[in-house]
Amino acid sequence: MLSQPENKYRPWPPLNLPDRTWPEKRITHAPRWLSTDLRDGNQALAEPMDSERKLQFWNLLLECGFKEIEVAFPSASQTDFAFVRQLIEEARIPDDVTIQVLTQARDELILRTFEALRGAKRATLHLYNATAPLFRRLVFGMEKQEIVALAVNATTLIRQQCERYPQTCWQYEYSPETFCFTEPEFALEICEAVADVWQPCAERPMIINLPATVEVNTPNVYADQIEHFCRHFSRRNEVCISVHPHNDRGTGVACAELAIMAGADRVEGCLFGNGERTGNVCLVTLAMNLYSQGISPGLSFHNMNKVVEVVESCNQLPVHPRHPWAGSLAYTAFSGSHQDAIKKGFDARKAGDRWEMPYLPVDPQDIGCSYEAVIRVNSQSGKSGSAWIIEQNHGLTLPRALQQDFSQHVQRETDSHGREMTLNALWQLFRTRYGLVPQPPLALRDYRSESQQNGRLKLQATLTVNGEQKRIEGYGNGLLSAAAAGLAPLTAQPLVIKDYHEHTLGERSDSRSVAYIRCEFADGGSRCGVGIDSDVSRASLQALFNAAVAQD
Repeated sequence: MLSQPENKYRPWPPLNLPDRTWPEKRITHAPRWLSTDLRDGNQALAEPMDSERKLQFWNLLLECGFKEIEVAFPSASQTDFAFVRQLIEEARIPDDVTIQVLTQARDELILRTFEALRGAKRATLHLYNATAPLFRRLVFGMEKQEIVALAVNATTLIRQQCERYPQTCWQYEYSPETFCFTEPEFALEICEAVADVWQPCAERPMIINLPATVEVNTPNVYADQIEHFCRHFSRRNEVCISVHPHNDRGTGVACAELAIMAGADRVEGCLFGNGERTGNVCLVTLAMNLYSQGISPGLSFHNMNKVVEVVESCNQLPVHPRHPWAGSLAYTAFSGSHQDAIKKGFDARKAGDRWEMPYLPVDPQDIGCSYEAVIRVNSQSGKSGSAWIIEQNHGLTLPRALQQDFSQHVQRETDSHGREMTLNALWQLFRTRYGLVPQPPLALRDYRSESQQNGRLKLQATLTVNGEQKRIEGYGNGLLSAAAAGLAPLTAQPLVIKDYHEHTLGERSDSRSVAYIRCEFADGGSRCGVGIDSDVSRASLQALFNAAVAQD
């Protein structure tokens, strides 16, 4: 990289719009959406989709609720032409869906495009030509008036062809390609000239598309350009203003959102942002951004995993695990502090509450994602993460002391191998650690208790100790203290019960109960045990026995 890049590159000048109004605006409703996955996205693939993959993608877009879909560049290839014909001839286009196709401003390409659209019920014909000084000078070698004449002549032919086929509901879209680095006054001039030919009205709807073909400045400058155009275009109320942001600077989403605030009515893009170079704007991100603000996007991603699966299969490109809203790790917390905040959020939430959850702007279940992916455990995780997973998957609400104890064992385990712990591995560690195994070292077989005249309680119990049956007897103020006294001959040192919790697993009267016990020993050590049984007393006793023989 150059130490003085200013000698090679120059900043693009901003637009002088001191009285801009868009910063005070809010987005209150969704724009019109156009998916260009089947055209712009397809052109950007190393191996463009065949008809089978395009049809699979088409069906997905319909499931998501798109009403405008750019399906092809039919004059560019026989595959694209045939796909448009397939959609029409096989009656695959719902009555409320408008297909869109792209063409350059050449007569033979325009006529070929109309051949592809023959018999369509609703169609948008999209014409583009580059307008920026760099393209006029370097690519085309044309003056401004020649560029205008090119667009006007092509629009004239398109209107003539539309009038030849009145059985189709036609819509016309014009794009001054490279709008974002075209002189603002020239962009207005060429769009005015095109609109004068088309004469937009209710019977002849028109879209003016203002693309950020290559991002060359910050999103606020693009918003200024959109607001300036909307202010000065003479037919603003008769046309739909559309934007087509690319992502060369990584700000395509911001450009689209600020453009809507600046007056745009419609956004063109691709699911997950596929497109030339760094891609088009991501429509999933835009739609979910609205959803997270309580605004219905008019698109449905209730099964986000399926959307990802189909797009990855059709595009043969992966969706990044950290992709906003849709990535496999988009809702996942490994950090202990994050996990603690999320757990507290779930603990505090009641059914019907507004969604207010630390680190989770939307409920993953709204888009078909389970809570299993929210908290995952590795060496960076804290006590809350493991406890939350145990609670979500097995219904055990761990007391704080047990959370702390278990997290230390999890930390040792993850540090030893450096990998994430699976749900199964975490549960197996918990069971082994706290005695929830088929044959614990001290297994309660049966017990009998009776009150004494002095107010104390006598406990007699039969245990299986490493395969052998043994009987214990103890006295105490209650069942557990009597059991603790009876254990003295079997344990190396006396123990004191310091913490006890219990709860049922389920809401039925015959549900099982779980008991948690923490014991302290004469040497200052502390150990925990867990017991589960349909009888809460048996669960408590087994929890005590499990704590008594737990390994440090």
